[in-house]
Amino acid sequence: TSTQAIVSGTQAILHGDADIVIAGGSDTLSKPPFMYDDKVVDALMAANAAKDLPSKVKAFTRLRPGDLAPRPPALADLSSGLTMGAAAEKMARENGISREAQDEYAYESHMKAVAAWEKGIFDDEVMPLPIPPQYKETATQDGIPRADSTLEKLASLRPAYDRSYGSVTAGTSSPLTDGAAAVLLMEEKTAKRLGFESKAFIKSWAFAGLDPAWQMLMGPSFATPAALEKGNLTLADIDVIDMHEAFAAQMLSNIQAFKSAEWAQQYLGRDEAIGEISEDKLNLYGGSISLGHPFAATGARQALTMANELQRRDKGTALVTQCAAGGLGAALILER
Repeated sequence: TSTQAIVSGTQAILHGDADIVIAGGSDTLSKPPFMYDDKVVDALMAANAAKDLPSKVKAFTRLRPGDLAPRPPALADLSSGLTMGAAAEKMARENGISREAQDEYAYESHMKAVAAWEKGIFDDEVMPLPIPPQYKETATQDGIPRADSTLEKLASLRPAYDRSYGSVTAGTSSPLTDGAAAVLLMEEKTAKRLGFESKAFIKSWAFAGLDPAWQMLMGPSFATPAALEKGNLTLADIDVIDMHEAFAAQMLSNIQAFKSAEWAQQYLGRDEAIGEISEDKLNLYGGSISLGHPFAATGARQALTMANELQRRDKGTALVTQCAAGGLGAALILER
């Protein structure tokens, strides 16, 4: 959603509806909403509408103890009924993604994130946060990157979604966490007038949708070629890539699709593959597996890190891309 916010803010500026836009998003997934059975909801509504205490009490008389148990939160796609984990399992099976490859990918993500913090890459991107409710301690770094992660530890984890035959584990999934991210948007002339230094420019973007009951998290493989075409670019023109790591299985499935001409012909109607992603260009500083995934903040977090990377290089292009529930995909191309 924060990628959509960035694009919507850009469009507002280009259309003259705004001069400056703050675009971003936040999510608090450490306390997700709990749902109750419809019987409980109906009883609560009836009690709320009742005029006297006996009528309010009567509204609950048809409920049984079992009806009062809350439903645990499940990140399920409403159109297909698949949870994100089940979708990742499906992709791992259909695309031949091994458990070992997933563990290796997750391990590398954590090592990159740990190294990035040690190098100070994120120092200017993260705001220290006093921790509620006492506010006596302050968080200054992400708590998720694991310096002590090993392939042996990852291999010891049980499958999280298909416990009998699955390959996707908690270690190869993006942790749900709290977070917020935002970027400041304006035209170059406005930045110069106000004394701001531009980190990067938005060159193009694209959104895509696919059947969520098929391979729900393949959105980057559909949105990226559209964004490249709009920017008159090829993947070879991109210097750095930040792809949202929902799951290692999803990452490896998209990486596999990017380099496959057969896949491009079958699903994109293209004669050539999108392009092979070089390892030294992809997710340089870790990703959602090692940094966490507060849903609405992730897109802006990626865009900010890539804008800063282009500023450090003082040149180049960056691709920011994500998958999402509902079979959605987003791609944003930045340049400097």
